[in-house]
Amino acid sequence: MNPIADIESLDFEGHGVAHVGGKAIFIDGALPFEQVVYSSYRKKPTFENAQAISILRESFMRVKPRCQHFGVCGGCSMQHVDASAQVAIKQRVLEDNLSHIGRVKSQRILSPIHGPTWGYRHRARLSARHVAKKGTVLVGFHEKRSSFIADMQRCEILPARISALLLPLRALIMQLSIRERMPQVELAIGDKVDVLVFRIMEPLNGDDEALLRQFADQHGVQIWLQPKGPDTAYPFYPLDAPALTYSLPEFNVVMPYRPTEFTQVNPHINRVLVQRALDLLDPQPGERIADLFCGLGNFTLPIARRGATVLGMEGSEGLVQRARENARFNGLADRTEFRVANLFEVTPESFAALGSFDKLLIDPPRDGAMELCKSIDADNAPSRIVYVSCNPATLARDANVLVNTKGYTMKAAGVVNMFPHTAHVESIAWFEREALAD
Repeated sequence: MNPIADIESLDFEGHGVAHVGGKAIFIDGALPFEQVVYSSYRKKPTFENAQAISILRESFMRVKPRCQHFGVCGGCSMQHVDASAQVAIKQRVLEDNLSHIGRVKSQRILSPIHGPTWGYRHRARLSARHVAKKGTVLVGFHEKRSSFIADMQRCEILPARISALLLPLRALIMQLSIRERMPQVELAIGDKVDVLVFRIMEPLNGDDEALLRQFADQHGVQIWLQPKGPDTAYPFYPLDAPALTYSLPEFNVVMPYRPTEFTQVNPHINRVLVQRALDLLDPQPGERIADLFCGLGNFTLPIARRGATVLGMEGSEGLVQRARENARFNGLADRTEFRVANLFEVTPESFAALGSFDKLLIDPPRDGAMELCKSIDADNAPSRIVYVSCNPATLARDANVLVNTKGYTMKAAGVVNMFPHTAHVESIAWFEREALAD
């Protein structure tokens, strides 16, 4: 007989947390205030991972998942949670991390940034696999805790027109001579064009090329081919398609990009996030500001548009080159400079060599910006730092350094629901030098 548990809370990955016999049980598909029957799939001395088999008492947060593949597909983990409750849960995760990991408390909690919860995903990497036993090709996300690809007919977090391509894509790849050697289709949805990047591990033959052209014409997409790494991707058909771009209309900025380059998956939320970051940073004409981990200039160019001079730094040479091109494209080259730098290895000496900055914007990957935060000293400390984070644990760790070692005050922090229906927590925080605080 399977055990029963009362769910106390959610962990940072969206699992229900219970305690049974003194052991923590992390239960997929369970919500706070519920009583569930569960089955463990991983047992350790101090904890277990489990799956909810049935719900004996439902939470007020529970809703019916919209997607028919929820629970099998690993793309979403929280479709069973009311959308507003998802945001509240993420806010709690942020506050708990700041308190317990960072030993800091924000003076003000910002209202959450949230937007469309369906059809929001404009970037995705779909796996493709020919399954001989099923006589078909599967295209989609992986199943939960599995290397198998979910048998998906549609996807509710992709725009409807892209979701509608899943079955035609399966039929297309099934017809190709290299169906065993095409493991991935990457999606990049721009302002004026939808791009599909096919990862090809063998050359196409003439029949394959004809099928791809026919597919592109029929569905109104542009197809790129990627024979090796992301840098090898090139446009295949049609060659006269509009450029792939996203826009930040509030700042009169248009960003061209390659489909394999990093951009935010949710353009609606990205626009609001950039606006909030700029409101908090408050760049002024004549200020010198650094945008660290700048990517292709998502924040750099709006800062420059406000009149400040901006140094953008990024570890990827390709992205730095793209940022320079985007600055020229938007008429902002005279207010921007971009450099390639490994910001995970910054030292007090290398940071001081950059000169003084009035303000910093930091937007690191999940590993955070610990070495950078440690490199700020009293002689070169900017008056204000805005930190955009995709991992509340590393934000909290870095906030500890800024507040408890470097003399900053955390003025405000809040969550950004960039990835609805997942446990991913994006957030933003504003730090001010204590001596200059209001």
